[in-house]
Amino acid sequence: MRTTDVAIEAHFSGTLGSFTLDVAINVPMRGVTALYGPSGCGKTTILRCLAGLQRLPGRLTVAGEVWQDDGQGIFRVPHERSIGYVFQEASLFSHLSVRSNLLFGHRRALKAGLREEIHFNDVIELLGLGHMLERAPSHLSGGERQRVAVGRALLSQPRLLLMDEPLSALDRMTKDEILPYFEALDDKLSLPIIYVSHDISEVERLADTLVLLDRGRVLASGVLADLEADPTLPLVHAPDAAVTLDGTISGIDSVYALTSLSISGGSLIVPGRRGEIGQRRRLKISASDVSFTLVAPVSTTIQNCLPAKIVSVDPHDAARIQMNIVARLGESETGARIVARVTRKSQEALGLVPGSRVFIQIKSVALVG
Repeated sequence: MRTTDVAIEAHFSGTLGSFTLDVAINVPMRGVTALYGPSGCGKTTILRCLAGLQRLPGRLTVAGEVWQDDGQGIFRVPHERSIGYVFQEASLFSHLSVRSNLLFGHRRALKAGLREEIHFNDVIELLGLGHMLERAPSHLSGGERQRVAVGRALLSQPRLLLMDEPLSALDRMTKDEILPYFEALDDKLSLPIIYVSHDISEVERLADTLVLLDRGRVLASGVLADLEADPTLPLVHAPDAAVTLDGTISGIDSVYALTSLSISGGSLIVPGRRGEIGQRRRLKISASDVSFTLVAPVSTTIQNCLPAKIVSVDPHDAARIQMNIVARLGESETGARIVARVTRKSQEALGLVPGSRVFIQIKSVALVG
C-alpha cells in the first residue's frame, strides 16, 4: 500500500489580504491530528481549505484520492468532500429537536448514496445524547450543544472529521465535562480527526500527531511527544513545558492505592487506582516536576526515579536563570524523552551536559486521559 493511501497530504500557498499561508502537511488517516499555534497562525484557514470552504492554490489528497489539484484543474466543492465539520459555535437548527438535528445530516448522507458506517444509536451512546433527544437546542447547555453538533457531523458519514476550536467558547468546567466524549471518538471510531486549538491542554489530552504552526508556516509536524521534547522547537521553552506519554497499567498496589504504568524506558507510579491491568493511559510530566541526581537515591519520598542519559542542554548564557534539559529514559538510551527545567546554578553544580548519565526524579505524574 502506498504511503499516500493512508495519509492526508495537503499543500496550500496563497495570500488572503495581508496574511500569507504556505504550508505542506502529511498526516495519517487515523487518530487525532492537532493544528496548534498562536492566534492568527493559519489554523482555521487550513481547516477551511481542507473543507473546500476557502480556496487557495495547492493540492490535497485524502487516502490517495485527489480533492484538489490546481495543476490539473481539480477542485471538489464542499458538498462533494466527505467531511464532517464542527465549528466553534454549535450552530444547531433552533426550530428542530436534538433528534431532528442529528438526523438532518444522516438523511442527506443516505440520500446521497453514502454507505452507513456510523449508526444513529452508536452515536447516541458514544456522546451520551439519549436523555436529550426531544429537547430543543435552547434547553441545552453549551457542552451539550457541542456534543449534538459533533453527533450531527458524524452522522453525515464523513471520511474526515474537522473540528475548529470546538471548546473555545466553553468554560473550564464544561471543557472537562466534554473532553471524555471527544476522547471516546478516537477510541471507538476509525475516523481521522483534524483538531484546531490554541490550548495546549486540549492538545495534550487528545492529539496523537501535532502540526506546529506559526505565521502561516509549519514549524514542525510529527508525533506529539517527539515535538514536545525537541529542544529546537518553542514547546520546550514554553512556561508550561511538558511531555505527554502513553503508558500501560502494569500493576496495582491495593494496600497503598497506587498504580504502576509501563512507559518506554521504565515504569512510573501514580496515586490512586486508575484502571485495570493492560489498560492504556495517557500521562503528562511537567518540566518543572523533574529533577536530576547523579547517583540513585537511597531514602526519598519521590517514588519515581529512573536512569537516563542527557541528550541536550540549553546553550550557556550567563544571563539565563533556568535551563531546559532533555534526557532519554532507560539504560539502553531508547526510552521516552523527558524535559526538565532546572536552575543554571544546579546545572553547573552537577555538571549536566549532553552525554551525562543521571537519574531522573519525577515529583508528580498527571493522568490526562
